[in-house]
Amino acid sequence: MNILVFGHTGQVATELAAAGDLGFDLVDEVTCLNRDLVDLQSPKSCADAITQRKPDAVINAAAYTAVDRAEDEEDLAGVINGDAPGAMAQACAALGIPFVHISTDYVFAGDGTDPWTPDHPTAPLGAYGRTKLAGEQAVAAAGGTHAILRTSWVFSAHGNNFLKTMLRLGESRDKLTIVADQIGGPTPARAIAEACLTMATGLVGHPEKSGIYHFSGAPDASWADFAREIFAVAGITCEVEDIPSSAYPTPAARPLNSRMDCASLEAAFGVARPDWRAATAQVVTALKG
Repeated sequence: MNILVFGHTGQVATELAAAGDLGFDLVDEVTCLNRDLVDLQSPKSCADAITQRKPDAVINAAAYTAVDRAEDEEDLAGVINGDAPGAMAQACAALGIPFVHISTDYVFAGDGTDPWTPDHPTAPLGAYGRTKLAGEQAVAAAGGTHAILRTSWVFSAHGNNFLKTMLRLGESRDKLTIVADQIGGPTPARAIAEACLTMATGLVGHPEKSGIYHFSGAPDASWADFAREIFAVAGITCEVEDIPSSAYPTPAARPLNSRMDCASLEAAFGVARPDWRAATAQVVTALKG
């Protein structure tokens, strides 16, 4: 099975490129498209890349992810996060192949304390969430076999992420103030890559499993909790002081409640929530090794 991936240097795309290390016997080849091969600002370019290569499945791991900058660049984010995935999904539908699209917890308002289920009403707080929601809607409207995977708080040994920032700052600071009223599930990029491959291969024989799914690490925690675990496994003595989101204002509002109900993903594809604490230890070991 040959899988085409949109994305090349991002955290999940980097893990997908190493699909051979993930133990997927059904996957013969994974091709990751970089910016030299496809222009995410051109939906037609995205569709043409699929039509010309004719893969067995497509995974979209590319996105405009600058949450704060999106407030000033919503049109650009809308093309990359909304129009481009829609064009990809239409091309996949025309070829009769599965399309897996990665989305986000930012499509929700983040109120309450209950975990979000895939059928909960969406209400994005900012431009990034709105453009990602537009992408979800465009993918579904294409009418083909598809899976939309909403995930959150991605971390890995690659790219820029919270874990790597904490390691850098913790080595040079005695104390850090970290937001403690945003609750969610830190999610290892490798686990997301594995989930995407499982869904892509599973949809080939079971197109009826098309739909929206949630995936995040367990157990739920705050950013402050995540930071403490990072420091603990890295042997860093930096103190963490809990602060509310109001003490750390950003151009774009973040959802306070990013708890995700992932039961339907496990029921449909056998993918369970990963333990982010174990993954944190693995990533820290890899970075320090």
